[in-house]
Amino acid sequence: MTRYDSLLQALGNTPLVGLRQLSPRWADEADAAHVRLWAKLKDRNPTGSIKDRPALRMIEQAEQDGRLSPGTTIVEPTSGNTGISLAMAARLKGYRLICVMPENTSMERRQLLEFYGAKITFSPAEGGSNTAVAAAKELAAANPSWVMLYQYGNPANTDAHYCGTGPELLADLPEVTHFVAGLGTAGTLMGTGRFLRERVPGVQIVAAEPRYGEGVYALRNIDQGFVPELYDPEVLTARYSVGAHDAVRRTRELAAAEGIFAGISTGAVRHAALGVAANVVQSGNRADIAYDAVRAPPACGGRSDEEERRQ
Repeated sequence: MTRYDSLLQALGNTPLVGLRQLSPRWADEADAAHVRLWAKLKDRNPTGSIKDRPALRMIEQAEQDGRLSPGTTIVEPTSGNTGISLAMAARLKGYRLICVMPENTSMERRQLLEFYGAKITFSPAEGGSNTAVAAAKELAAANPSWVMLYQYGNPANTDAHYCGTGPELLADLPEVTHFVAGLGTAGTLMGTGRFLRERVPGVQIVAAEPRYGEGVYALRNIDQGFVPELYDPEVLTARYSVGAHDAVRRTRELAAAEGIFAGISTGAVRHAALGVAANVVQSGNRADIAYDAVRAPPACGGRSDEEERRQ
């Protein structure tokens, strides 16, 4: 067991798990034609989210820049996970946090934020996180002493994955051929993608995004308007569109076949990874395809049937 002086030191170094039951062709290294899927279990982070790492990185960078000092109020637009991660870190570091989120955000996420001591301001459900971003910017402008970290355009978000997720993944899977992640803030894709591209010739970086006009929680289709400032299309090899039904179906398959309890966005990423794998199988090549897996919100099994129908 590892000893830490603070929960904030327990971020990262999450396990990479092979999906033997769900890989198209699992085999040992001697098989030149294997096509294997690997899930990096980000639920092993303190709040169960991949967002813990960039949340802490953004806070620490703001401290170094002199923008944050004890007692400062942070305001941030969020669909839930980043807000929860920020709330945990802010609570431990002594900052006040105000999260701006769509009014249709799940009760479980609201309860977690309030448990950590965060205050919530709701934006109209129409427009989703795009509306929350606009509302948070207005709040920050009206309160100059507040600090908006702004995950969608903060380089520390990308740096967290360039310096953390990428090196961990390559150390655990030197033979990686593909990395698939959801397109939300773009931090994971850009940071991990850049790191792998600089070190693994031919590696493919694939973004999973909702099908145009459909909703998959925490992911976005950039063709529908809002493009995160962190997004750089040059990092990507491809974008893969996923329907809401497929995201739910793949989430349930993951739990049933591999025992991994994940959220709907992970189901979407897995669906994209399977699409990539199918193309590799057809070509007769080998592949080791890694993707992020994040657990479902507590006490809700990922999403209720009613919520799934509204996707």
